[in-house]
Formats: sequence, structure tokens, C-alpha cells
Amino acid sequence: MSQQQLQSIIQMLKSQPIAGKPSIAETRAGFEQMAAMFPVEADVKSEPVNAGGVKSEWVTAPGADAGRAVLYLHGGGYVIGSINTHRSLAGRISRAAKARVLVIDYRLAPEHPFPAAVEDSVAAYRWMLSTGLKPSRIAVAGDSAGGGLTVATLVAIRDAKLPLPAAGVPLSPWVDMEGVGDSMKSKAAADPMVQKDGLIEMAKAYLGGKDPRTPLAAPLYADLAGLPPLLIQVGTAETLLDDSTRLAERARKAGVKVTLEPWENMVHVFQIFAPILDEGQQAIDKIGAFIRANAE
Repeated sequence: MSQQQLQSIIQMLKSQPIAGKPSIAETRAGFEQMAAMFPVEADVKSEPVNAGGVKSEWVTAPGADAGRAVLYLHGGGYVIGSINTHRSLAGRISRAAKARVLVIDYRLAPEHPFPAAVEDSVAAYRWMLSTGLKPSRIAVAGDSAGGGLTVATLVAIRDAKLPLPAAGVPLSPWVDMEGVGDSMKSKAAADPMVQKDGLIEMAKAYLGGKDPRTPLAAPLYADLAGLPPLLIQVGTAETLLDDSTRLAERARKAGVKVTLEPWENMVHVFQIFAPILDEGQQAIDKIGAFIRANAE
């Protein structure tokens, strides 16, 4: 990677903050606008589907194994983000994992607070099973809020006595609704995307008055026993770095097989910048290898 790649991304992010004082509608539009800078690769196909009542889309790169699938849960603090903002990333994951990727538009807060996102994610997983996909060939993945939602969805699937998927891939996961990790302060100057004030605003919108340590909303506090292997990727320049390290520690203590990958100097959800950032694509290649190894 050239330092220039990373610096250009940081400057772009500083000029277009994702969370801040604009209205929710403006913030959503800004995120869509930023994501449009990274178009989907030309040979990637998209197929809209209704996944158990949830607006979704199959995103498939050439060479994908029709029997291997990823349920992808987009980031955006549970308040912003969509299939549109993450279609490009989903296409790259599809190519790397040789899998079809189901990106879902779960309901967003504040219009639809917790547990709407978890309910929609589990509904989509049930739908995937109903199509004949085998749980042993499905992975659940997501970034930021979607990374936390990935863990919460796995817990909810386990608690519903459904067959568990083969793997989970939380990217820069947000699992602590109170922002009490040490990195929230120690990395504040380095992180151009996530700051505590904006995070707490989104947490309030999502929680809708519920306890911030509600396990399925803040899966750092969930019982993680019995979950499938996890690959956690995080940048060392993130305020949410400690969400990943604490999640990995708790999961390991619960007997979960965890691979924690801290990426030096990388920003929040750096994988989304793969079209212009070498490390972003390198990380996606590792995600693909992990999914192929676990969801054979």
C-alpha cells in the first residue's frame, strides 16, 4: 500500500463525515453518495429477492458456487446504510469466497428500533435454509453495526434452536453500545469516521430506551457459547478497536474458535475501500479463504 492511498481516503472521510449533526435523511443520503464512488465490478450480477419478508439481493460474482452462501449485514450504526451502499463490497466478497452473497435491507432505527434488525436477519437466514441451502455452507458476515448484528444474529439463531451456519465474519464490529473501550479515547485523533458522540446518538436511536447492555443489542454482553468459528478484522486506527479485542476475548473464553486480525493503521471498515486500497482487497481475500475453509 502506498501511504498516499490511505491518506487520500482519510481526507475524503474527513470531508464527508458519516455520523454527525446532519439530519438522518441527510446522513443516509451522504452515505449513499460516498458509496457510489465505488461501483460494482462489471461482471457481478444482482438479483432482487424477498427473503422471508425482508427486501434483499443476491450479489454474485462469476465462479460462485451456487451451494455456498453468505448472509451479509451492512453497517451504518443501525440508522443508515443499505443494499446500495454495500453492493460493491458484497461483490468482492462473493468473488473471494466463491459464494453467492445475500445482502439484506434490514429495518433501520429510529423508525424501527431494536430488535427489528435482529428479527430481519434471522428471518432472512430462515429463508435461506428454506431454499435448500445447507447451514454448513452458509456464513454470516457484516461490518460495523452489521458486524455486531452478525454476532447477535448467530446468538439468536442458536437460541431459536435453528441449525447454526458454518462461520461468522464480523468486520470492525460495534458490540458495545456505551463506547467504554479504551480505544474510544486513545484512537479518537486517528479515526476519521467514528467518534463517541455520534456513536452514542446512534445507540440511543437503535435501543429505543432499552438497556444498553441488552445482549442482542450489545453482543459483547451475550452468551457466546456454541457459536461457529469467527474471523474478526479490525483496523488499529479505529476507536472501535477495543470492541473487536474484547469480543475476541469473550468469544474465546466461551469456547469459540476465533481468528482476530488487527490491520496496522487501517481505518473503520477499510475493506469497503478495496477499489482504491490494497489492504482492503487483501483483507477481502482473507475473508474469502476463511469462508471457503469453513463453509466447504
